[in-house]
Amino acid sequence: MMEDSEELKIGELNLTEKKKVEGELKVNCFSEVLNDGSIHFQIIRFPKQIYVWIGYNSAKLGHLYAAAHTRPNNMVSATTLLGGTFDNTGSGIARRLVLKTGLNIILACNLPKDNTMLEVEAEKILVQKLISLGYTKPRLEATSV
Repeated sequence: MMEDSEELKIGELNLTEKKKVEGELKVNCFSEVLNDGSIHFQIIRFPKQIYVWIGYNSAKLGHLYAAAHTRPNNMVSATTLLGGTFDNTGSGIARRLVLKTGLNIILACNLPKDNTMLEVEAEKILVQKLISLGYTKPRLEATSV
C-alpha cells in the first residue's frame, strides 16, 4: 500500500514538472507570401534561447546556425552546426537576433543565397513577430553592430 502512494506522489511530481516545462516552452508558426512564394516561420521560445526556422517554398531544414554572446567583451559569435560551409545568409540573421533578444539563437535557414531582398524581408517579418511576442529587449538595452 505504501508503494502505491509513493508511486502516486512520483506521478504527481512528474505531472507538475511536465506542466512547468510546457509553461516555459512556447511555439509559434506562421507564413507570409513574398515574391510569388511562401515563406514559413517557426519560433520555439525556450527559457534562455530561441529556436527559429525560416523556410522558403519548402519545408526543408536548410543550414543550422548557433549564435550567442561571448565573453569577455560580450561580442556575438556565430557558427554553422549543420549544412556545410559557413555563409552569411543565416549567420547574419542569427547574430542580429542575438543582439535584439539578448538570448542564444539557434536558426535553421532555408533561404536562397542569391536573393538578399528576400533575406531582408524575412528578417524584418521575423523581428516584427518577435517584438509582438515580447521576445526582444527594450530598445534602450539593444546594441547594434
